[in-house]
Amino acid sequence: MVGIGIAWAAILAMPYAILSAALPASKMGVYMGLFNATITVPQIAASLLGGVILSLVGGTSIMMLAVAGVSMLIAGVTVVFVKEHIIIK
Repeated sequence: MVGIGIAWAAILAMPYAILSAALPASKMGVYMGLFNATITVPQIAASLLGGVILSLVGGTSIMMLAVAGVSMLIAGVTVVFVKEHIIIK
């Protein structure tokens, strides 16, 4: 369990560490706040709309799992459209 806790902490911290290395120091707070919003807003939306979506897909948990799978596939496809810009300091 200790190993899982360490891995979980790294999984949660690494996106912020990667982002902070690519941001200018003068705008760090703004961009970190926006990045945090991109994580928390979908979680809030899912918690508020989960029951509605569940009733729309038939009310069974396996269908909700299918919705999650389709959502992950859509997210994976949209990563192709993300452009990476390298900032040289």
